[in-house]
Amino acid sequence: MNEHLSSPTPKRADPKPKILIVDDEPGIVKLLAEILRDAGYSCLGCQSSLEALRFISTQQFDIVLTDVHMPGIDGMELLRLVREEHPHLPMVMVTGEGDIRVGVQAMKEGAYDYLLKPLNFGAVLMSMKQVLDRKHMEEELENYRHLLEEMVEQRTSQLGRALARIEQNFEETLQALATALELRDNGTAGHSRRVLTYAAQIAKVMGCTKEQLHSITLGALLHDIGKIGIPDAILMKKNSLTPEEQIVMRTHVIRGYNLLNCVAFLEEAAEVVLTHHERFDGTGYPQGLAGAEIPLGARVFAVADTLDVMTSDRPYHQATTFAAAREEINRQSGKQFDPDVVSAFLSIDAATWEDIRLGVMGANSAGSADMNLAFQPYNGENLRFFGANA
Repeated sequence: MNEHLSSPTPKRADPKPKILIVDDEPGIVKLLAEILRDAGYSCLGCQSSLEALRFISTQQFDIVLTDVHMPGIDGMELLRLVREEHPHLPMVMVTGEGDIRVGVQAMKEGAYDYLLKPLNFGAVLMSMKQVLDRKHMEEELENYRHLLEEMVEQRTSQLGRALARIEQNFEETLQALATALELRDNGTAGHSRRVLTYAAQIAKVMGCTKEQLHSITLGALLHDIGKIGIPDAILMKKNSLTPEEQIVMRTHVIRGYNLLNCVAFLEEAAEVVLTHHERFDGTGYPQGLAGAEIPLGARVFAVADTLDVMTSDRPYHQATTFAAAREEINRQSGKQFDPDVVSAFLSIDAATWEDIRLGVMGANSAGSADMNLAFQPYNGENLRFFGANA
């Protein structure tokens, strides 16, 4: 089988984006091909993973659109085989309505997107466009990486200075990104900065390593980055969301994960973004993870996020006291929150949390962009309401 995959892939003269459709039902292959051709794509269809592997070994494709459930080699195994030999070939998985976990797992293993049956053809076309846009962006980034490698060989000293400047500006860029997102959501001004500081304090009490602290704080800073893709009408709505709007809002964790996971040094932070709405008792989303299945960073973040939501004014509630927030978080220990994280949180008294908040707000008002504040030792059933539109 690998002999098919390892064959050289020829250049393609066809300027149209080319899609390989893989489904064991010929009618679905034909229908998808007609729709995609009408939208300006070149299409080729097949009914098995073995056929798909042969086509991929001899032709060049821009996207592989494959069903998950097929006889023989299923879509997940096809994804793994293609990723081994063609890691830059985008794959989009089609799965049943009850298989959201399969879709999320596929994306964690390298799929670009997943679609749910019954297929919405508008969603199919939108997915193809977004995948191509992402592929083009990754190609540009890859070209830029090759350019940097050449610069390393030719101008090592100049590259060293450039990397030093990039490192110096890195945290400021991330903070600017988080701040830009908060400008869309008037109710969350300063939220990311406060949450990353709270999360860092809890993580240090728990004895987290420097590497864990780094991923937790980055995840906390960028936890809502996926809301970039949420419509303003939903994101800025002051009243409670409808069930349909809640479904759209909940996609922000997967959108955020997709944005960050393609950046190597943000992979662990991406896990925090993906799982920051999971609950310790398994009733959260998007995967319904429970207990230690939830990454530690997300379990720490959950407490820090709730602390800030409860003690901040939002369009749907007024701020409560830190003492009241401590009591509510303690009541949710073992339900929404990890008891070990709650214990670490409760070891820091309410007055200290109030001082930390004032310190962060003071830094924000002074225009500080020093994320190292989060790493320095600090001196001197009701929760569903508080997370209504988050």
